Amino acid sequence: MFRQTVLATALAAVLAPVQAQAAPASSPASAPSPATVAAGNAELAQIRVQLQQMKENYEARIAALEKRLQQSEPPMVPAAATAPVPAAAIPPADAYAAAAPAPATGAPAGSASGFNPAVSLILGGTYANLSQDPNRYRLQGFMQAGDGVGPGRRGFNLGESELTLAAAIDPRFAGQLTFSLDADNAVSVEEAFFQTQGLANGLNLKAGRFLSGIGYLNAQHAHTWDFVDAPLAYQAFLGSQYKPDGVQLRWLAPGEKFIEFGVELGRGSTFPGNDRNRNGVGSTALLAHLGDDIGASASYRAGLSYLRTAAAQRGFADVDGSGAAVTNGFTGNSSTWIADGVYKWSPNGNPVQTNLKLQGEYFRRTEHGTLAQDIDAPGATSASGSYRAAQSGWYLQGVYQFTAGWRAGLRYDRLHAGSGAFGAGLDAANFSQLAAYDPRRATVMLDYSPSEFSRFRLQFAQDRARPQATDNQVFLQYIMSLGAHGAHTF
Repeated sequence: MFRQTVLATALAAVLAPVQAQAAPASSPASAPSPATVAAGNAELAQIRVQLQQMKENYEARIAALEKRLQQSEPPMVPAAATAPVPAAAIPPADAYAAAAPAPATGAPAGSASGFNPAVSLILGGTYANLSQDPNRYRLQGFMQAGDGVGPGRRGFNLGESELTLAAAIDPRFAGQLTFSLDADNAVSVEEAFFQTQGLANGLNLKAGRFLSGIGYLNAQHAHTWDFVDAPLAYQAFLGSQYKPDGVQLRWLAPGEKFIEFGVELGRGSTFPGNDRNRNGVGSTALLAHLGDDIGASASYRAGLSYLRTAAAQRGFADVDGSGAAVTNGFTGNSSTWIADGVYKWSPNGNPVQTNLKLQGEYFRRTEHGTLAQDIDAPGATSASGSYRAAQSGWYLQGVYQFTAGWRAGLRYDRLHAGSGAFGAGLDAANFSQLAAYDPRRATVMLDYSPSEFSRFRLQFAQDRARPQATDNQVFLQYIMSLGAHGAHTF
């Protein structure tokens, strides 16, 4: 087909001038002379020779190209593939809705990414200089839990690395698996889910283990955060991040504005809940988001979320009235409200040189149930009684990119422990961790990104998480991204 097209094009190009010249000669008003006819026949013969030469020349060149192509092509494999072009790994994409895994966008037919998952690897590490012993760190007034609470260990640390496998399963579903590797060589499953690729009427379903969509920061992997650690409110109320095992259903409203509603049903085995070995739904989360552009240079997103779960003997480290270390426990219901907002600005919508991001969230949690003292004591009946508390916290941060690759940021955290109500049979002195205090922290950072795949950060924080102890914290951090990586949320 290609050869026929080339020859037809060449023939049309050569004959066009001849036809244009022959048109007047074909006029019925004047018949051609024998000399003219003889000259025309000679010219046509010459054209036929030239066309034959062109045909032979083109055929020879095409044959040579086909031979070179066959020599350069790799052997055909059923799952042969070209990996998708990696998306930016660190800077968040300016899109309202969470982007699907990179391969789920649909690879060309016959490419390997249609069968083989795209692989991405995040390498992270820190150096920490802390003025207070991190083994004594606590958020005074709160039942803290989870490995993400506190500044971590002193000195050099490997940090958390992530290995992600993601691919389109078929035209209807995509899947993703993310392993987390910590500094103690422990491997855990951070996310493992499948999701639909565009159900009808703006619906999208996700099932498995995933980062919950509550709040703003929770749905983002740690390597995309603008600071080394999570805000104090996330540490106190969610144990750093909330990752349920369950299902999530989102609905994206049609229209120019970003309007989204979602519901999540989970097992409820992660903080602020715990594993209660029961059937049914253990946690419920509701979320709503609204976003839009403000002119050509700015945009925003605001949200409201609600999380309800329960706990049975959820333990937390404490000190009793005699000064002995004990583990006390809480059994009851936990309800958390989160209001979040983010505003982004860049000149004419181009963030390459200069941009600004303002971000903040407010948490309010109520818990009511029973407290039990020293639940790990062998052969003893723990003293218990009713307990009720209403606590809150918030953070506000701003990050400004003043030139390409360079950013500076400021964050302030504040928690309010409130006054817990202890029932009969409980002595508040045996629950010193719950003594009223309002932790707070101020943080500044400076980071440099040589490219969208690498970042280096310097951070200083003054942390007053417990009374009469100011922890001056200095962090150096690196983040490196390898392989194909999907775009991040707005």
